[in-house]
Amino acid sequence: MKNFYYFSKNKLKFVEIRNFYRKFVFLIMFSSFVFSFLIFGTYFIIKEYLNPDAEVRALLAENRNLTNRLQSYVEKFRQFEREFDYLVRTNNDLRLAANLEPYKEEDYVIGMGGRIFDDINPSSSDDINELVNVLETNTERIKLRIDFEKENYKEIENTLNYNSKLFEALPAIKPTSGRYGDKFGMRKHPILKIRRMHTGLDIIANIGTPVHAPGSGTVEYAGFKSGYGKTIVINHGFSYKTVYGHLSGYKVKVGQKISRGDLIGYTGNSGRLSTGPHLHYEVLHNGIALDPRNFIFDEVKVFELNNEAEFFEE
Repeated sequence: MKNFYYFSKNKLKFVEIRNFYRKFVFLIMFSSFVFSFLIFGTYFIIKEYLNPDAEVRALLAENRNLTNRLQSYVEKFRQFEREFDYLVRTNNDLRLAANLEPYKEEDYVIGMGGRIFDDINPSSSDDINELVNVLETNTERIKLRIDFEKENYKEIENTLNYNSKLFEALPAIKPTSGRYGDKFGMRKHPILKIRRMHTGLDIIANIGTPVHAPGSGTVEYAGFKSGYGKTIVINHGFSYKTVYGHLSGYKVKVGQKISRGDLIGYTGNSGRLSTGPHLHYEVLHNGIALDPRNFIFDEVKVFELNNEAEFFEE
């Protein structure tokens, strides 16, 4: 390795420079650092001197950008509020359709509003903090309104499902063809010759006329009852039952599930208190006899239900 020397005036001779390369590299690095510091320091000083408001303008530009973005969010909030109000009105229509009381305006969670709907032009950190607080408050209000409407929808859905099952179960058609005989109410019994309550409706029909279920349910009884002869009892749920007396035969058995329009038996003249071929038809709610005529929609015919069922089966 090549050695380097310097002339010492004190010693009057050349002296070897020890660790020359290490000292040389350190000197180069130190000189580069000082030179870089001087260059960059001079650059920033000149930049600040020539353009002292650059940082302020950059902050103002960023502020304008944030303001525009906030204004965009506010417009989205406004659009959301309009759409939400439309859903509220629609939900009230659904509640009416489900036979539920519509909500009044005071029932709803307080809506959005206030500062968020003013023009946004924050000029200080306090304005920005206030705006952030308003956004957070209205975000929480949105969540409360969404939760409120979710419960509303759930109530509507449950009620509609309940109503659907109820409407399927309610006895709503004339169970057999024929003209009406003795009505529901007090009457003089044709055999016993005493006034007593007639708890059903008589439909006069020839023996063997088909009897159809007026609503869905489960066969609770199919057998002989004193005074009723051959009898079928259907439990429709919702505390409703129907009774069919003086039959000539059964087409169902106990425990069988049935739907409205299904054939369950045939009219007859069974039972010692029957005055002739007819169907004795009763509607009970919580064990109390009701007038079956109130549950018969004459515009709905059994054969129409049967034809509709055959149409869907095809």
